[in-house]
Amino acid sequence: MEPARTEPADQEPDIRARPPLVREFLLVAGLFLAYKFGRRAANGHVEEAFRNAGNVWDLERALHLPGEGAVQGLLLHSETLTHAANTYYAAVHFPATALFLVWLYWRRPGHYVRSRRVLAALTAAALALHLLFPLAPPRMLPAAGLVDTGQVYGPTVYGQTPATDTMANQFAAMPSLHVGWAVMVAVGLIAATRSRWRWLWLLHPAITLLVVVGTANHYWLDAVVVVALLAVALAAFRPPRGARTGSAQPSRPGAWENAAPFPVPAYATAADARPGPPARPRAGAVR
Repeated sequence: MEPARTEPADQEPDIRARPPLVREFLLVAGLFLAYKFGRRAANGHVEEAFRNAGNVWDLERALHLPGEGAVQGLLLHSETLTHAANTYYAAVHFPATALFLVWLYWRRPGHYVRSRRVLAALTAAALALHLLFPLAPPRMLPAAGLVDTGQVYGPTVYGQTPATDTMANQFAAMPSLHVGWAVMVAVGLIAATRSRWRWLWLLHPAITLLVVVGTANHYWLDAVVVVALLAVALAAFRPPRGARTGSAQPSRPGAWENAAPFPVPAYATAADARPGPPARPRAGAVR
């Protein structure tokens, strides 16, 4: 017997739902450039960033959140594991999100447009928060007592002098777009596929969370805030009801025309209700 299929029978993408390729390439490229240059524009504000870092650290302790050092302690047991975490932080963030959008565009264009809009809204909100709330990461905070694993073990995407780093804004820890984009990738792929293994995509944001905390690049609250922002963006760009429930079925053309007519009562009109002349008996009929 043929095994049960775990994917929908119709796997062919709806070409009509696919936006123009050149336009989408420019939009997505603009999204990534806005992310990079927006973070650089928010650079500076060193004193405010460290003051906010102290407040975030105190708030986490008041909320009894686990210390970031507990995760880093696990990484530091193995130099290989620490190097792998640094590599994941530096090399997976952008390519994974780009591949996610490319795959959706090609195979699930109906899901692609919503995912692109959610990512754009999330990124814009995060950049605004970077400007309004500069935050030094825990690796820079003396009170945290954490190791800058990128600088010690490599690789790293940041310069050694944060205040003059022209490649990235190191004071843009809140919120963590590493975590936000990873959660969106998982949510988008789970919604767009029907494989029984699709829930394993949640490993990507889970690993990303442990990596950004263990490498001392983000606080727990950075992840909490970005997930809240993502929830708002997902609610703002909800899919149509039929797409959410999967219950919408296209109507078959001509279904009503080919349907059997409704039965008509014998006495549908007043004229039909009036009795007519008695029927004459047929020849040979028994009287």
